[in-house]
Amino acid sequence: MRAVVFARYGPADEVLHLSEIEQPGFGPDELLIRVQAASVNLYDWHTMRADPRSVRLVRGLRKPRAKGLGADLAGQVEAVGGKVTRFQAGDEVFGQVDGEVPGKPFLELGSFAEYVCVSQDSVALKPVNLTFEEAAAVPMAGLAALQGLRDVGRVEAGQSVLINGAAGGVGTFGIQIARSLGAEVTAVCGGESVDLVRSIGADHTIDETVEDFASGRRRHDLLLDTRGNRSISACRRALTADGTYVAVGCDVVGGRWVGALPHLLRPLVLSPFVSQKMASLFAKRNHEDLCVLKELAEDGDVVPVIDRTYPLSEVSLAMQYLQTGEAQGKIVITV
Repeated sequence: MRAVVFARYGPADEVLHLSEIEQPGFGPDELLIRVQAASVNLYDWHTMRADPRSVRLVRGLRKPRAKGLGADLAGQVEAVGGKVTRFQAGDEVFGQVDGEVPGKPFLELGSFAEYVCVSQDSVALKPVNLTFEEAAAVPMAGLAALQGLRDVGRVEAGQSVLINGAAGGVGTFGIQIARSLGAEVTAVCGGESVDLVRSIGADHTIDETVEDFASGRRRHDLLLDTRGNRSISACRRALTADGTYVAVGCDVVGGRWVGALPHLLRPLVLSPFVSQKMASLFAKRNHEDLCVLKELAEDGDVVPVIDRTYPLSEVSLAMQYLQTGEAQGKIVITV
């Protein structure tokens, strides 16, 4: 089978290779999935580049211990282990590879491959109204938006939600999920993305190139910050006195050594000393929330925004485009 592999850290055009390798085996509680589509996340870029350098502590100091890349996927179940109860061969599913699990060996392959094996808790049945490409765009960004708004932000109907980085992967899902929860949404993005965020449900827009969302002219009940490009004190000016700030790390490119970690830790340190709730999100993959996203998609409340698609042979080009920061929504790989 074909898979994109990398044997050392570095730029996409130097380290990523499409290779013929053996099809992976699967355990008693795992599924063998024929991948139809995958999507690209900054998580993949950080892994490939070992940027921040702390990635090496997890993935391998000198070279990656796992040669595969890619987290999000959509595909068809080819076979199931004897302990699998939720799925059967032929099911169409979407979700994520299992990643690094304490006490378990690294998965050799990511989702940029023709086949991958995952645990049954990492996937859910694919929304019937989405293509494989659309479904593959959902998991990582969709889970971050859902958990950030519902679980951490505790959004209620009638509240005002501000989303910084609204045209990115997490942001485009955040707009739609916030609207489905009954909130009024203000989207912060570049001028070239204003029409896009309006088309998916933003009630108000702020062109970040001409207006400062942290000016204090309007205050919101919740700020979902996917970018980390403004100080915490500036972001607090955009909140009501008892508002909530939620830092999300998915779309953030951070420092050389620890990446987005300071962006995620500062709110936790500050929260006890201010009237506003300051929180961070470390999104968790789980079957139940994938099912929630499935329902939102099938009800028409969430429609994935796909900027570009690339074939498996052009994952390197997809990663280079991701690095430009120009993508609106998600970048998808067709397998």
